[in-house]
Amino acid sequence: MDNRELTVFCKNDGKNHRMEIGGTLRDLSNRWCKTVTDPKTGQRLDVIAALVDNKLKELDYRPMLFHQVEFIGFNHPDGRRCYLRSLCFVLQNAVRKLYPDKVLVVDHSLPSGLYCEIHEINKMDDGRGQVHFVKDEEIDLIKSEMRDIIARNLPFKKVKMNTEEAMEIFARNHQPQKAHLQESLGTFICSVYYLDGKADTMHGPLIPSTGFLKTFDITGVGNGFCLQGPMMTDFSKVTPMARQTKIASTLKEYSDWCAIIGIESVGSLNTAIKEGRAVEVINLAEARHERDYAKIADKIYKNRGEKRIVMIAGPSSSGKTSSSLRIALQCKVLGLKPKVIELDNYFVDRDKTPLDEDGKLDFESLKAMDLDLLNSQLNDLLDGKEVEIPKYDFKSGRRVYVGNKLRLDEKDLLIMEGIHALNPEMTSAVDNSRIFRVYASALTSLNIDENVNLSTSDNRLLRRMVRDNRVRGINPEDTILRWDSVRRGETKNIFPYQENADALFNSALIFELPTLKYFAEPLLRRISPCSPAYTEAVRLLKFLDYIVALQPAEIAAIPPTSIMREFIGGQTL
Repeated sequence: MDNRELTVFCKNDGKNHRMEIGGTLRDLSNRWCKTVTDPKTGQRLDVIAALVDNKLKELDYRPMLFHQVEFIGFNHPDGRRCYLRSLCFVLQNAVRKLYPDKVLVVDHSLPSGLYCEIHEINKMDDGRGQVHFVKDEEIDLIKSEMRDIIARNLPFKKVKMNTEEAMEIFARNHQPQKAHLQESLGTFICSVYYLDGKADTMHGPLIPSTGFLKTFDITGVGNGFCLQGPMMTDFSKVTPMARQTKIASTLKEYSDWCAIIGIESVGSLNTAIKEGRAVEVINLAEARHERDYAKIADKIYKNRGEKRIVMIAGPSSSGKTSSSLRIALQCKVLGLKPKVIELDNYFVDRDKTPLDEDGKLDFESLKAMDLDLLNSQLNDLLDGKEVEIPKYDFKSGRRVYVGNKLRLDEKDLLIMEGIHALNPEMTSAVDNSRIFRVYASALTSLNIDENVNLSTSDNRLLRRMVRDNRVRGINPEDTILRWDSVRRGETKNIFPYQENADALFNSALIFELPTLKYFAEPLLRRISPCSPAYTEAVRLLKFLDYIVALQPAEIAAIPPTSIMREFIGGQTL
């Protein structure tokens, strides 16, 4: 073999390919794999990134040794992240050109995309100032400028530079959170990306050039707007706008609270921990939760004569179990007598459980529940009758009765939690006016910096990984590999019904990522590079690199009634 060449194994076609040393993955892609096919839809998609030995790389990456390479498109989770990061950079440049005296803030996720605001530049601290209300005609201008940048097919270029130099660039760009993050990490070198001469960093690989960003839209929401990317099921179409005002309001409220206490980014959180203020932050966050639980209990008490059943729903690892117990505790303070039971008790026998699209038992389907029995027993309880509550034996896959009798007396309150609790079909035979519905989820609004928000899904995945390993003996690899299926179930069975809630509880805790890092990082490092979960493990580890972990003495300060204890252990509820 020519010593100026190397061999690369391309997983897409199962063949070895020769390429020049110093050549890029884009060179290889242009010759052998310009597109990939989505196996579910058959759509042909542009190659926008690659996995090199299961690590995400840009197409400008230059292999120097023998590697396994898999080219990916938008249908791959990492491909979607590359696309959306690049789209945010285009938005950033459009806002910079149209509003040179203002700064873009990507505040938090919404069901349809990313919620963004444009802020006046605060001359006092060079940070966020007053929110600029974005009018419809301004949204049209921003979209037009973005389309112009995309039509020019401009390249994204990565540059490694001294961290102090990068911090000076971010300061000039009126992005103090970016500068603060780099300072808190204490690294000597960092990556900065350039688009049309403008610098930024998006904390992950970008696509080759703006011409790949064919599908996007912007829709006005509140004072800002929602940046929408392609649908996961049809990449040629924009994710439709779902206006879920209760969720948006809860996210905005939490974001404003983070700003009030001076911890609205990872950099400021890291600084607080390094300065020895971790216990203060823990106490503050727990006090906020206590007030929120009390507010929900007050609403339940106010409706106590009519609403005798409280249904609590939320996605995986949102803290539903802890929330139901804490709400029950606050109801007891008010003189009510809550009784908590799990909706899992009403599963049909395993041989009657429906199958999903992959032919596996679908325990997340509404049809996996014995709705006739559930509705019958709820109506009997509301009528003052005594019923025997079943218990589902997960080992045998059958429902059994062990003498668990229940009757609702005058001050009794029934609290039930499960994934379908907000779906009206689940209790279609029960008078809806008798049910109080609560939605619980970890709606984090803490950002990495001005333009990169933390994923609520990643937050919950880390929670679940730590808990599954500790309680259920499930290794982190299996938790990661199951997560896509869990997310599909949530999208189908939970998220469409969020707005049915009478009350929302945000279970996010501002100190939880520094806590979870302490427990999750060692678990993730055990995953083999040959594992199909390795790519995700590397991504999560890189994400956790931005976080300063709590120490055992600080973790010990987390109260035994905290939601965090549901995942890390030591709960006394």
